[in-house]
Amino acid sequence: MRLPEPRGPLSAALRADLATGTDLAATTPELARSVAATATDPLLDDDLQLSLAVCYELHYRGFDDVADEWEWSPGLIGVRRVLEERHTTALRALVPAVPVSDDPVDVQLSAVIAADDGPSLSRWLARHGSLGQWREYLTVRSVYHLKEADPHTFAVPRLSGRAKAAMVEIQADEYGGGSAERMHSELFAGLMRDLGLDAAYGALWDDAPAVAFASVNTMSLFGLHRRWRAAALGHLAAVEMTSSEPSRRYSSGLRRLGFGPRTTVFYDEHVEADAVHEQIAASDMCGSLVDEDPSLAADVLFGAGCSLAVDGLAATHLLGAWEAGRSALYGAPEPTAA
Repeated sequence: MRLPEPRGPLSAALRADLATGTDLAATTPELARSVAATATDPLLDDDLQLSLAVCYELHYRGFDDVADEWEWSPGLIGVRRVLEERHTTALRALVPAVPVSDDPVDVQLSAVIAADDGPSLSRWLARHGSLGQWREYLTVRSVYHLKEADPHTFAVPRLSGRAKAAMVEIQADEYGGGSAERMHSELFAGLMRDLGLDAAYGALWDDAPAVAFASVNTMSLFGLHRRWRAAALGHLAAVEMTSSEPSRRYSSGLRRLGFGPRTTVFYDEHVEADAVHEQIAASDMCGSLVDEDPSLAADVLFGAGCSLAVDGLAATHLLGAWEAGRSALYGAPEPTAA
């Protein structure tokens, strides 16, 4: 995967620093502080979100011609910390605190989901989405789905007991149950190819808008920090509890455009798998974690709220662009082809 094209002074500085293979320029940390301080909408700020994604990607598959030693560079971790703090503050502003009740945590998670009033992207794509709009949607989602399960999996070593076993049970299915061709990331890559997109890992980063990175950056933040392990589980639970029916609609939308089972298998798989995962995630995984440490309940609910709210931002961005007759991709203001 190559380094993405910069979208502002910080991402440009990081690209230059990483390409040199030496160390951060003296001005880069100051740029990070400036971008973090002046971003009016951090979750939609292209320079901030791309820069944070670049920092996190070093913990995943890295970049071509960027030395592995950069992963734990103290200076780069310092830059990442500045961006994480701004990102976290923005999440807290977006997701109101949910009072923890005496109800079981699965009941509380269901209440958080029931209260979500974000727009339904799956309904719109099922009924109205053109092939061009589907390609844009897949471009946005490729930032996550080509590494599907990996951000949440970082939380596994931070758990114990039934919560850990339940999470591993869910993640094993995400990774195809030991079959490489059945991994959800591979199924998504096949879907992309069928719709004429480049399915190489990271190939479409330059086209993805900030909100695509905000979604994955939130998962990476929760997965990579032990302090946020409960939020990582709440986030995963919200994904599993809300994806079965939307996946059915996405599959229907693709069939409406003439695609068959070979193409829809990614969504068909989620209809089946996530219906099973819902109870495992809410009761066995999150419930066991909170039974072991009740103080983590608020973080579980916060993580679930973040999953719903950031997905809502993405849906609002995409639908707003399409309803205005323009592309939702970065740097492509021309009208979307019907």
